Amino acid sequence: MSRRSVSQLGPQETVDQVFLVSEKQLRPNRNGNLYLQVELSDRTGTIGARMWNATEKLYHTFDNGDYVHVEGSTQLFQGSMQMILARLEKVDPSQVDEDDFQPLAAVDVDRLVLRLTEMLRGMEDVALRNLAECFLMDEPFMAKFTRAPAAVKNHHAYHGGLLEHTVHLMDVAARVAPCYEELDRDLLVTGAFVHDIGKIDELSYDHGFAYTDEGQLVGHLVMAVGLLERKIAEAEKLSGEPFPQEKALRLKHMLVSHHGQYDFGSPKLPMTLEAIALAQLDNLDAKLALFGQQIRDDPNVDSPWTAYNSNLQRKLFKGISEASSGGESATE
Repeated sequence: MSRRSVSQLGPQETVDQVFLVSEKQLRPNRNGNLYLQVELSDRTGTIGARMWNATEKLYHTFDNGDYVHVEGSTQLFQGSMQMILARLEKVDPSQVDEDDFQPLAAVDVDRLVLRLTEMLRGMEDVALRNLAECFLMDEPFMAKFTRAPAAVKNHHAYHGGLLEHTVHLMDVAARVAPCYEELDRDLLVTGAFVHDIGKIDELSYDHGFAYTDEGQLVGHLVMAVGLLERKIAEAEKLSGEPFPQEKALRLKHMLVSHHGQYDFGSPKLPMTLEAIALAQLDNLDAKLALFGQQIRDDPNVDSPWTAYNSNLQRKLFKGISEASSGGESATE
């Protein structure tokens, strides 16, 4: 039987195949009985799965990042597809075609790198242009930066996602800045470029997507500051001149404040015009990507509305298709 990808699965389907497993948890239900909760994925997406009456012995037979053969069935639960498992067993990776489980890159990496380079080398600020050049010349950095996802899930969660998110944000920043005379365009564009650079090491993405130990313990905001400081030192050697101290300080502030709010993980609130603009534009790009993905992946294919999403606390309107509106009107 041919493989059914996650994106093809509908409700009330029987499933008997291999997936990549992550985010495993063993939890008690209201009666104190244990159940297993995991995320199952392939190159097209991820589906949540549960196994009732699980045991600690089963829980310890596999780890996050393993391949597992599962048997179960799918169902809609609170607007999302999930799988109820009857069986789960670890699979030897040598028996698996890993290409089936590498998330699809939905982007043209070469085109995005060309646009990234064009914007960075086109800046008028010499100090910022030299700084950007130190990143562009760093082949190991660029290899990670162009392959990394922007997140483990939610927005831009695919290979090349970090690059796509960054270039989109830089493009928007470059267009918005001239509308506000007080904004430093090159500083804002540079801030957009470096705002998520810590994610190249915060996340692991060679075999599924997960957080590294450093990513869990330190986080990409702090990691990015250290990387930026090293590149500033390289820029000073490249130019033979000290990097402007206040400019470095403003860039670091943009890094640590770009989540915008304390409860979103920012250790500092935005306190410069460029930092405020970056936080707002970053949120815009992430939200549009997330909401667009919800519309594209919605399992309610015959409804003009998506299912209710508890994380977003809303449904989204997809539009009334010709099929759902009944085709030609009765007056024609």
